[in-house]
Amino acid sequence: MAKIRVGRVGEQLKKELSHIIQTELKDPRIGFITVTGVEVTSDLSQARVYLSVLGSDDQKEETLKALARGTGFIRTELGKRMRLRHTPELLFKFDSSIEYGSRIESLLGEINRGGGDN
Repeated sequence: MAKIRVGRVGEQLKKELSHIIQTELKDPRIGFITVTGVEVTSDLSQARVYLSVLGSDDQKEETLKALARGTGFIRTELGKRMRLRHTPELLFKFDSSIEYGSRIESLLGEINRGGGDN
């Protein structure tokens, strides 16, 4: 029963965070961000928020800093929108799976192009 609730809370957090980050945060350092997933601890005290950020490594770092600075605001907004006794502590992390996938895709493309030379 608890696992179902944690999953539901994670999905709701993902939806609300996406909306808050894209529409409410007014920091120019925040570029194009996609919230790819949220993992919530079983006691709902922490939420790991996985992000995909378009841009260079410097832009990604600036985005992470801007999010860290806006965490208080984000948690306050989450508290208003979700009915939880305590709003979880937010830990922002990069989701490298999208980059990893596109790197694999480009390598496979190179292999396919170079494969006919033998």
